[in-house]
Amino acid sequence: MNRRDFIKTIGLACAGLPVSAHRSACGGLAGTGSTSERRRPNFVVIFCDDLGYGDLACFGHPTIRTPNLDRMAGEGQRWTSFYAGASVCTPSRAALLTGRLPVRSGMCSNVRRVLFPDSAGGLPQSEVTIARALKPQSYTTACIGKWHLGHLPQYLPTSHGFDSYFGIPYSNDMDRVGGEGRQAFWAPKIEYWNVPLMRDEEIVERPADQNTITKRYAEEAVRFIEQKREEPFFLYLAHNLPHVPLFCSDEFRGTSLRGLYGDVVEEIDAGVGRILETLKKHHLAENTLVVFTSDNGPWLTFNEHGGSAGLLREGKGCTYEGGMREPTIFWWPGRIQPGVVRDMGATMDLYTTILKLAGAEVPSDRVVDGLDLTPALFGTGPSPRRTMFYYRGTELFAVRKGPYKAHFITQSGYGSDKPVRHDPPVLYHLEHDPSEKYDVAKDHPDVIADIVKEVEKHRATLTPAEDQLAKRIQKEG
Repeated sequence: MNRRDFIKTIGLACAGLPVSAHRSACGGLAGTGSTSERRRPNFVVIFCDDLGYGDLACFGHPTIRTPNLDRMAGEGQRWTSFYAGASVCTPSRAALLTGRLPVRSGMCSNVRRVLFPDSAGGLPQSEVTIARALKPQSYTTACIGKWHLGHLPQYLPTSHGFDSYFGIPYSNDMDRVGGEGRQAFWAPKIEYWNVPLMRDEEIVERPADQNTITKRYAEEAVRFIEQKREEPFFLYLAHNLPHVPLFCSDEFRGTSLRGLYGDVVEEIDAGVGRILETLKKHHLAENTLVVFTSDNGPWLTFNEHGGSAGLLREGKGCTYEGGMREPTIFWWPGRIQPGVVRDMGATMDLYTTILKLAGAEVPSDRVVDGLDLTPALFGTGPSPRRTMFYYRGTELFAVRKGPYKAHFITQSGYGSDKPVRHDPPVLYHLEHDPSEKYDVAKDHPDVIADIVKEVEKHRATLTPAEDQLAKRIQKEG
């Protein structure tokens, strides 16, 4: 492929830049530069579970040490208004991998909030994951870690475009078989949770040794990068932690000022460091986009075993900012402009951004909610995201447009309170009031009217999908 064809393939990723800037922003020559052929960029997405907005040192935590993520943020971009597609595990993961709000794929429900070991549903085969969309571009793909989009064979990563899988198919607190009440979480033991560790479609360990799982995920990621470094690759590393129960290896246990939760986050940080060093060692860093973020906010009901949303309101399970705004870092040395990005972005946008950079086709036969973030990444313009829709199950609870966020329905993440409907909606100015304390609805009826129009336009694009989360495996007899 010659230079002109390559630039055309990347397309809008670097629109408006001269050829020299294209070279800087969109990837170097393959190998050592001995050929005029350009290699497609690699992608690594590191996705934590229940990590709060305020749980990294570079996002303001005073006692959790995250030197590798801090360095990643210093060399790359720290996005301060970046959102998950949902406030709980299953729908959030579906949103990232399909670029679509989970209400479009049936991966959210008002009956069950996530998939369980007795669930019969999962991500439909009709959905096109990042991995599947990259296969025509000759990418090698791997999923490591928590899947949680269906544990039956037809729903596993290897049935959705991933060449390999190593991880736990659902949350690490499922398949519980021991321990008393919440005490099991305060002093967790491996044998309390009979969760399976899988290699592709086979269970290779049960119960999974969760004390070593974070370390083994990092080792698996490093091994994949080293084995596949001569070809373009997509690595999706989805940690099981810091979702409760909390586990870490002996090397990190008792080392953090933040206690066990801090130990867990600091071990994740160490794994990130190993991945970045591996990319540098093999001269892949300038051709690899790495993204670090989380699936939803902290599980606050678990006290000090849960994380912190910093100054954001509430946490996991709700549509306040603490439930869906995530600590997010982009890293691509010599390619993206380092700094703090205050524009909006979302995990769904990773879908479209990655496919555009890879020269892959974004599906045109369905609504894709993900937008192309390359203008903000490369400094050619702002993020195209202007609105964010906050769903809880299949109901639209809130909408952000620009700096304003309107709550049509409010409810705590895991409390006993019932949903409260607001007419007119509660309105917050998130740039002035990121903690969502001060309702300014009476001062801005024009803003509310504008957001209501956005809701009407959005709902006109929705086609009901079959609820995958409500399906259960029928017991014999």
